[in-house]
Amino acid sequence: MWRFAIQNLVSRPLRSLLALAGLSVAIAGMVGLFSVAEGIDRMVTDTFSRIPGLAMMQAGAPLPLFSRMPAAWAEEIEQVEGVRVVNPEVWSRVNVIEGKRVIAPPRFLFGTNITTRQKLETDVYRDAMVDGRFLDGTDRNQLHAVISRQIAEDNDVGVDDKLSINGDDFRIVGIYHCGQLMLDVSIIVDIDLLRRQIRFDRDSVCAYYIEPDGTVENDVLVKQIRELFKGREIQSTGNIAGAIATGNPLIDLLLAIQNWLAGGTRSSTGIATDAEAEPVEVRTANDWAERFNEFSTDLNLFLGVMTGIGVVIAVLSIINTMLMSVTERIIEFGILKANGWGRRDVVMLITCESAVLGVTGGVIGCLMGWLGTDIINGTWPDRLQLYASPSLLAFSLIFSTTLGIAGGLYPATWAMRLSPMEAIRRG
Repeated sequence: MWRFAIQNLVSRPLRSLLALAGLSVAIAGMVGLFSVAEGIDRMVTDTFSRIPGLAMMQAGAPLPLFSRMPAAWAEEIEQVEGVRVVNPEVWSRVNVIEGKRVIAPPRFLFGTNITTRQKLETDVYRDAMVDGRFLDGTDRNQLHAVISRQIAEDNDVGVDDKLSINGDDFRIVGIYHCGQLMLDVSIIVDIDLLRRQIRFDRDSVCAYYIEPDGTVENDVLVKQIRELFKGREIQSTGNIAGAIATGNPLIDLLLAIQNWLAGGTRSSTGIATDAEAEPVEVRTANDWAERFNEFSTDLNLFLGVMTGIGVVIAVLSIINTMLMSVTERIIEFGILKANGWGRRDVVMLITCESAVLGVTGGVIGCLMGWLGTDIINGTWPDRLQLYASPSLLAFSLIFSTTLGIAGGLYPATWAMRLSPMEAIRRG
């Protein structure tokens, strides 16, 4: 039966190829679209898995870049039971590198307190060093920086070379490589130096990274810190994040996601709501990952709608192909029925033909989608990170086969109902 079905498809190559092309493109599009969501999910999960501590920012700020908190709060946080190290951070956007305006991919100056950072047991940047050294006490108040390997390659510089950043010549003391789009965008410098460079209030910070000592559960520690600052007032950052675009489509998407994650803490009129009784947000890596997963659900729904358009076209193409094939073979079916073929045999033949189209289209589409994600990731490694997982490819193949079979049901049902004499007369 299968050999007979394949021979029938081969005997009409143009029509079969057109149906196959429609289905393959639809499946490739599905793999490509959902690889965006899976890439974001994988990147977020991997990024936060490397950061075991807590992040504290101003409530409503989508990124540390837009957060402002008093620097004096560090001493209070250190007194909380379960806190081992508190590392203050200041963030700033890099506008110019080597005289060239930086638009995409974005780069950020990350000012850290070197003394407290050296006390961290786990440091995502320090643990990812591939050349040179991380910042130490000798780098305080010096134009010294640790940069990512991607930034070093883009500007053809190495350890001990000078790199002009926002008009100042920094000496590179080390190079790190995390392999993650969300991490490999930072230029790490001394926090006091960065404050002077960008005229940042020395009594303020953007965020705090809090490393627990393991004696208190993270959830309990989060509640303790939030209770400590509940009811206090800090200057609002406004809705600046929503008005800034980086020029990088994935980073802009992540900014939008994070803006959505932080939404709801301030009304559109700027009047405080009940949620504003707590001026800060303290989150664990799992908290951020869970919120991103919530967003991924909505993103998958949107991608599903977009994919559905291509799928409908593909199904109609298969139905058209199989219906035309059945119409051309009316006499053939009549003769087969006259020679003992039953309704079940006719349905099986047409179903096998449509299943062959479904499986073949699925295999080709999955290969096209997988190769496409690899090509995109290889071409823009610092801009996009797509991921076509084995489960996505397997689902796409099964889905394509199901579509192929479903597309042949109507033609099969129509052919099944024809009597031998009616089929021969119509032919």
